[in-house]
Amino acid sequence: MSANIPSSSQQEPGSVEASFLASLEKSAHQTSPFDFWLLEDVLPQGFAADIAGLPFDPPSDTVFNGRRETNNATRVYFNPENQARFDVCEQLVAGFNSPRVMAAIERKTGTNLNGRRLRIEYCQDCEGFWLEPHTDIAAKKYTMLVYLADNPALAGAGTDIHEGPPEYTYVTSAPYARNKGVIFIPGENTWHAVGKRAMKDVRKSIIINYVDSSWRDTWELA
Repeated sequence: MSANIPSSSQQEPGSVEASFLASLEKSAHQTSPFDFWLLEDVLPQGFAADIAGLPFDPPSDTVFNGRRETNNATRVYFNPENQARFDVCEQLVAGFNSPRVMAAIERKTGTNLNGRRLRIEYCQDCEGFWLEPHTDIAAKKYTMLVYLADNPALAGAGTDIHEGPPEYTYVTSAPYARNKGVIFIPGENTWHAVGKRAMKDVRKSIIINYVDSSWRDTWELA
């Protein structure tokens, strides 16, 4: 990989912050089976494409058993090392570390981000990938997924929303399209998944979390 690839979209400082705040303000709040928010135009124009173009190969020899943590060794994060290498990673982290962004998230969702740390994962999910219905661990105080690939064949590949046990009934899916996203605040009822379906292209996304001080894998953090 080459060092510190600049963003092709030539973003101005603060553009991530401004774009996300506008998207959050217009987000569609759903309340069943739990609170979640659907977003459009999450990142500045061209930004999602810049992230999707990062020179990371999709993982190989992946074990598909419904859990991301099974493949921890191949996961990619926007940690300080990758921020130093890629401008787009540095700009994204700066935007979501903005006090204005964090305050807006708190107002919109009711979560408390005081003292939380930012964690951003870059995902490239290939044919065979699926996630079983699950809730995020308690250390995560905010979860947002932003979709990156620009292929209509992935339109049905968004995050699935489920009711809880014992049936884990499927309710709906977040629309998958470039620069759309979904937010929820992890809790006991926030059951979500990616169902088994044909993956006709690489399902690229970023997962943005704010986590509390109990997070042990600090090398993942921004």
